[in-house]
Amino acid sequence: MFFWSIVLILIGIYSSYIFGKSRIKKLVYSTNLKPKSQYNYHAQYVLSWCLLPALIVYFSWAVFEEQIIQNLILDSFEYVEGAAYNDGLLLAEIRNVANNTDFSEGKSQEIINAAAQYKSLKLTSEISFYISIIIIMVLGSLYAVRKINIQFNAQDTIEKYIKYILIFCSSIAVLTTIGIIFSLIFESFRFFSQVSIFEFLFSTEWYPFIPIREGQAAAEGSFGAVPIFAGTFLIMIVAMCVAAPLGLLTAIYLSEYASQKVRKTVKPLLEILAGIPTIVYGFFAFVTVAPFVKSFGQSIGIDASPTSALAAGLVMGVMIIPFISSLSDDVINSVPQSLREGSLGIGANKAETIKKVILPAALPGIVGAFLLAISRAIGETMIVVVAAGTAANLTANPFENVTTVTVQIVVALIGDQEFDNPRTLSAFALGLVLFVITLSLNVLALRIVKKYRERYE
Repeated sequence: MFFWSIVLILIGIYSSYIFGKSRIKKLVYSTNLKPKSQYNYHAQYVLSWCLLPALIVYFSWAVFEEQIIQNLILDSFEYVEGAAYNDGLLLAEIRNVANNTDFSEGKSQEIINAAAQYKSLKLTSEISFYISIIIIMVLGSLYAVRKINIQFNAQDTIEKYIKYILIFCSSIAVLTTIGIIFSLIFESFRFFSQVSIFEFLFSTEWYPFIPIREGQAAAEGSFGAVPIFAGTFLIMIVAMCVAAPLGLLTAIYLSEYASQKVRKTVKPLLEILAGIPTIVYGFFAFVTVAPFVKSFGQSIGIDASPTSALAAGLVMGVMIIPFISSLSDDVINSVPQSLREGSLGIGANKAETIKKVILPAALPGIVGAFLLAISRAIGETMIVVVAAGTAANLTANPFENVTTVTVQIVVALIGDQEFDNPRTLSAFALGLVLFVITLSLNVLALRIVKKYRERYE
């Protein structure tokens, strides 16, 4: 249905565009007057009245069709006396029989009848959908054509429609953000109603397991998140120790020393690092970097873990180099050329100019780049899962395995868990704290960059 509905809509909007354009041309020819708007705007007006109602019908059908059919099936289904059916399993079984007759063997007559009804309702819905799309596009086009005349300002109307569409898209983004925030807050309150917030923020034991049956050993889980946050910041510090100097020195070279040919070649190659999937970095860390770190630790007398914060941090640092180098390069290039010329004019060499003039002038933007890179490092998951492990370990030793907030969120949501379980709800509490931390860093970075831009625009 998806393919043919898209084809039908495309045919409809093309036809409406041609129809609207020919309509205004006929009016101009018959009246010999100049229209208030160009032909294309009148055609776009008819197209918009054909497309927008069709999209509303399309998405409404996509959202509500299956639910309506399921409700009709459940309302008409004849339950066998004494049999216990789960609605979800029942509907899945009916859909399987409806989609493949081989699944009907051994099924009850009630299931077979419901499957036949399901197929009939789906066919009726599909036919009704196509008819509705055609009717709504025709009616929309006819309504728009009736409004077309020489004095009609189609350009202003189209611009208003575009404005409303942009407002709608912006509203979706804002409402999605609000929904994310409220979902985190609501579920976090449910978690903190069962676990003390002081235990969560200040306790040093993380054992998020609850008993399956009464009297089971380790009946009380521990939800102290200090080891998780400590591991998060330990890996972030290691990553920034790699990314900060390499990224900044790369930016200085590209902006102040490299030729345009070298810059156009090296900068895109560096930015490719940001496009590599993080799981690939994780594989590289596990296969190459982690064994090297273990061997290096043993060579200097340290019992290094096969998975460690150092291995994950080193690879994560390489991953976020483009965030620092690219942003810092843009910031350094934005420093007015007159500052460089003035410094060189009073006898300073190039290195002194960079150290004493360019870097202090670009410092706010560089700090903003660092903060954005820190936010990226804190939110990383796959590298840590593969290279650092999942054990909550409170340590400052980078050769030991640690875990991070994002990893524990994944672990908490693995498996068939109920959402009244403290173990599952702990993911939302961790997510809320991580959200606050990254949001604060992003806001701080944007404010610093804004201050920089206002000063050197």
